[in-house]
Amino acid sequence: MEEILNEIVPPEKLEKFEKKYQQESEEQNVTYKTQFEYAWVPGTTSTTLATGHTRIREYTVALKYVRSFLQIEPNNQQVITLEQIIKKKMQRDGMIGVAVAGGAALVIGGILGLEFAMAKK
Repeated sequence: MEEILNEIVPPEKLEKFEKKYQQESEEQNVTYKTQFEYAWVPGTTSTTLATGHTRIREYTVALKYVRSFLQIEPNNQQVITLEQIIKKKMQRDGMIGVAVAGGAALVIGGILGLEFAMAKK
């Protein structure tokens, strides 16, 4: 699943399936085959939207797409794995954020303490 986060799709492949999907959509007769082809071209599905948002660290949005997909296919292992990856990344980035904030608070506290000590002299 991690490799999907780095996958790149040729635009002509996307255009081909998108055009077919739109045509059938206008005719109100989208076949399962067309839905499947269009859904699995990266860049078009909620899983791919989740992947894209994960890449740019918009984890809350990514989880929204994953959860909407899981409402339709709750046993989809690939999407379940993606959800787990997103949660791990959220946790890791959250810990990094806390560490940075904690470090910044220590620096500011140290500077204020130093200024207070120097002001007393």
